[in-house]
Amino acid sequence: MATKSNDLQASVLAFERKLDPSDALFYSGNWDARQTSEAWAPVAVNEKSVRGTISNRLKASETNDPAKLDAKIENPNLQKVDVAQLPHTGDTLKAQFTLRVLGGAGKPSACNSADYQKKLAQLVAAYVGKHGYAELARRYAINLANARWLWRNLASAETVEVHIRHEPLGGPIATWTFKQAEAMDRTHFIDKSTDIKAVAAVIEAALAGKGYALLEVTAYARMGKGQEVFPSQELILDKAKSAKSKTLYKVQEIAAMHSQKIGNAVRTIDTWHPHVEAVGPIPVEPYGSVTVAGTAYRQPKDKVDFYNLLDNWIKKDVAPDADNQHFVMATLIRGGVFGESGKE
Repeated sequence: MATKSNDLQASVLAFERKLDPSDALFYSGNWDARQTSEAWAPVAVNEKSVRGTISNRLKASETNDPAKLDAKIENPNLQKVDVAQLPHTGDTLKAQFTLRVLGGAGKPSACNSADYQKKLAQLVAAYVGKHGYAELARRYAINLANARWLWRNLASAETVEVHIRHEPLGGPIATWTFKQAEAMDRTHFIDKSTDIKAVAAVIEAALAGKGYALLEVTAYARMGKGQEVFPSQELILDKAKSAKSKTLYKVQEIAAMHSQKIGNAVRTIDTWHPHVEAVGPIPVEPYGSVTVAGTAYRQPKDKVDFYNLLDNWIKKDVAPDADNQHFVMATLIRGGVFGESGKE
C-alpha cells in the first residue's frame, strides 16, 4: 500500500554541507606588493599582560558611595590577553582560505525512510528544474567577493581587494579580482557583473554535480603598519582554568579564522525572512538564528522556519513561495541533522 504524504516521516535525516571552507590564515606585507611574488610573513599571536581599569557597570550601592567607588577603582584589572598585529614593516593583512563546493545538494547522507527520500528527491528535482542553483550561487559568489567573511577586519580596513582563483585539475586557470570590496553592496545581492557571474557559474556547476570546484579566496586589507588584526577568538569552556581572558585562534603558530566563521559569512544570504527590512540579510539557519542578536528571525509560530516549510512541502504538497524555496534549498546545502522524533 502506498504511503500517504501525511504519513511521511524520517526519524533519521542528515545532510552533508556542500560549501566546505577551510580556516583562513593571516599573513602580513605591503599593499603595493599584493600583485607580486614577494613573500608574505605569517601573522603571529602574542600574549600581553595588561593593567586595565574597572569600567563595567557597578551596583547602585557602589556608584552612590564615593568611597566604595574609589575602592573599586583602586583595584587593578590585571589580565593576560592574546593579540595579533601587523609588523611595523607591513601595512596590509593577507587572509586566505579555500572553498570546496560539492554536488548532491538535497540528497541525504542518512535517511531511514525510502518513501520520504523519494518524495524529497522529487521536490529537489522540481526546484532544480525550475530555478537551478543560479540564484544561490550568485549570492555565495557575492559574499566571497565583498569580503564579508573578514568580519571586523573589513570594518577596520582602509581598502580591501579580493582575489578568487579556480584551478581545476587539467583545466584552464581562472582568476578574478574585486577591487574596493569594502564598498560593495552587502544587503541586496543585485550585483550581476561579469566577474560575479563567472564565479557564480563555477559554484552553480559544482552544486549541480557537473564538476568539482575548489576556489582559493584571498583578501588584501590595508590596515596600517603595526595595527591590530582580528583572527577568531577561542571559546574557553572552563574559564577558571584559563590563565588568559582572551585566547586567539592560530594554526601552526599562524593567526587564523575558524572555518565555521567563514562559512557563516558565505551563507549570509537569507533576505527572504520576515524581518529583512529591519535587520537585512542573515545566515541561512533552520530558525533564522543570529546568536549575536539573541534572536531567531524565522519563528515556528509564523510557519516560516525550515521545518514547517519542509514538512508542508513534503507531507502536504504545499510548496513555499519561490523565495522560501530558495531558503529551504540553501538550508539543505548548509547541511545538518534534521530528523523527526515523532514525539511531542
